[in-house]
Amino acid sequence: MEIKLSEKMNHFQTSIFNELSNYKKEKLKEGKEIIDLSVGSPDLPPPSFVIDELTKQVSDPSQYGYALTGIDKLHEEISNYYDKNYQVELQADTDVLTVMGSQDGLVHLPMVLTNPGDVVLLPDPGYTAYEAGISLADAKPHMMPLKEENQFLPDLEAIPEEVYVKAKLMILNFPGNPIPTLATKEFFQDVIRFAKKYHIVVLHDFAYSELYYEEKPISFLSIEGSKEVGIEFNSFSKSFNMAGCRIGYVVGNSTVIKALNRLKSNLDYGVFIPIQKAAIHALKNTSSFSAELRNTYKQRRNILVNGLNELGWKVDAPKASMFVWAKVPKAYTSTEFAYRLIDETGIVVTPGNAFGAAGEGYVRIALVQKEEILQKAIIKLRESSIFSSTKDN
Repeated sequence: MEIKLSEKMNHFQTSIFNELSNYKKEKLKEGKEIIDLSVGSPDLPPPSFVIDELTKQVSDPSQYGYALTGIDKLHEEISNYYDKNYQVELQADTDVLTVMGSQDGLVHLPMVLTNPGDVVLLPDPGYTAYEAGISLADAKPHMMPLKEENQFLPDLEAIPEEVYVKAKLMILNFPGNPIPTLATKEFFQDVIRFAKKYHIVVLHDFAYSELYYEEKPISFLSIEGSKEVGIEFNSFSKSFNMAGCRIGYVVGNSTVIKALNRLKSNLDYGVFIPIQKAAIHALKNTSSFSAELRNTYKQRRNILVNGLNELGWKVDAPKASMFVWAKVPKAYTSTEFAYRLIDETGIVVTPGNAFGAAGEGYVRIALVQKEEILQKAIIKLRESSIFSSTKDN
């Protein structure tokens, strides 16, 4: 019989990530050495104390029931973490919600806050899951371009009146993916004023909060008035290399937290309890591990950025996150350049336009390989013809 898909599936096409993955597989079959710097997934393991706790808990037969919600102790530790790191006071029973990875909550939140046709303001370029959630809610995205001349921060004054009067949600992400920009206190203050004036809920995606180098990122919730208008998502994936565990959390406005919890109670049965208990140990022991993790990524960043600049590929050193946002040579589109890199060097990066139209002219490079692999990537680029031609400069 003929099976017809829903019209909603038109919003979920095969992405550039899949295309790059397939092209990479073709090159591997041809015997080409591949250095994959495209996917933002940690290549490092969780800290040993997290693995030890997880091992202990999964060996306990009594831990295999439904969790249903986040356990009280985890919510208390999340509250303590925010108090210690950002001087943000949270009520563990009303201001905190555990989710099955921050992406799970991010994708579902538009269904909580918008009706079909309502507008969601989101960064362009931005994390691709944002648009997926908007499509599921039948809401309409309005892109806020992140431009170099604005320090890659959205220009709130550029949002047309006919858009912001229909907007119900604004999504922000600092440090960002794909652009590793940090927000300023002044920008967040402007956002809060804007949100209050037009009754817009603010979602701040803070997944890279622990991956910073010269400057500590600002929590949106640390700004006065933020809890009146918004929430902040965070994750154990990047901060503690627990990506496969699928555990994250959302904190902030209790009304939004309660509503998302209500939706989630109809969709899943909570995060596996041993994973929640391992997450508690991660938060209790964050300081030393986070410092070591930051140092590892900083060394990788320095090797890659210094090497690229020595080649003539002028890129800025990110202050945070696990990404480098790099302009492509003028002769190429983002996609053309990404494929040429694979063909000539075996290096895989992500075209900037995969994250939105405003990402055209850039590529995202992930710091997800060991230092010696990054050094090898620099050598491959030096040996290629990519930066030797004057038309590329």
